[in-house]
Amino acid sequence: MHTTSRIAAFAASTLMLASPAFAHATLTPATAANGATVKVAIAIPHGCDGAPTDTVSVVLPEGFVSAKPMVKAGWTVEITKGDYQNSYQVHDQPVTSGALAVSWAGGSVPDDQFDEFVIQGSLQGFDAETSLPFVVTQKCGAASVVWDQIAAPGENAHALEHPAPTLAVTTAAAGEHDHVAMNMAAPAAVTIGNLEISGGFSRATLPNAPVGGGYLTITNKGGEADRLVSAASPVAGVVQIHQMKMEGDLMKMNELPEGVEIPAGETVTLAPGGLHIMFMQLAQPLVEGTKIPLTLNFEKAGSVEVELSVESPAAKGPAEDHSMHGG
Repeated sequence: MHTTSRIAAFAASTLMLASPAFAHATLTPATAANGATVKVAIAIPHGCDGAPTDTVSVVLPEGFVSAKPMVKAGWTVEITKGDYQNSYQVHDQPVTSGALAVSWAGGSVPDDQFDEFVIQGSLQGFDAETSLPFVVTQKCGAASVVWDQIAAPGENAHALEHPAPTLAVTTAAAGEHDHVAMNMAAPAAVTIGNLEISGGFSRATLPNAPVGGGYLTITNKGGEADRLVSAASPVAGVVQIHQMKMEGDLMKMNELPEGVEIPAGETVTLAPGGLHIMFMQLAQPLVEGTKIPLTLNFEKAGSVEVELSVESPAAKGPAEDHSMHGG
């Protein structure tokens, strides 16, 4: 149904490698599967030339159907409804109309702060990988900023002055992913010395994506600190330990060449948006429903092999509740 060109930049944006984050309006999750029900959070990074944002409007793209905005304290919500360009099947029922745009008004996002505006919808009718733009207008009294620029093929979206936040839609049917993910048990906890490694997972990547992320929990049950110094995996040419954190009003990603300390009697969690394993130079896409091997090297405990379950592109943990997918 949809014939849209791929935007070369969206594979890299899956892990926000290139973004100085929050400089532009952004959208999470970065990717989702055709047929999935997904909650998108649009981040408004600042006001307009110093003035606070008091209105945020979002034009919903074709194929993002049955959309509902999340209520937001201190803001009033207005939904513009109408007919879709195409007819869609959702839960085996035809859907031809619904929300076309959503607007929040009456609140305030100061220029030195950011906020998120959430909409839930179903992705339908995509038979090719698609970078789906959500055109956003933020108003600050009489002033306004419109995030509506679409990157051309081969163009870096971050080079645009006002790029529209985008969602990369994959063609795999969400229902297929749901059954695989729900039936796939999370990898068992692994113990080496006083360390217990559990909850290992990764996120599925798009074809030709150069990077992926790995996440897990390490519990030190001993009386002496240890350190995760490096990691390796056959799925990637280079594996590094990274951290994402706020520096001023920017989110930055940094390699941790000295690794991560695991204090005695404490638990350290590597999770999206914080500490994580970075798989670089991927040999092939990370496919949902599979598992990937990972070797962890500790300063004192030594080396141990673990497995990461590959979950959905927006997963927050292994074998999580997938009830949001597919409706």
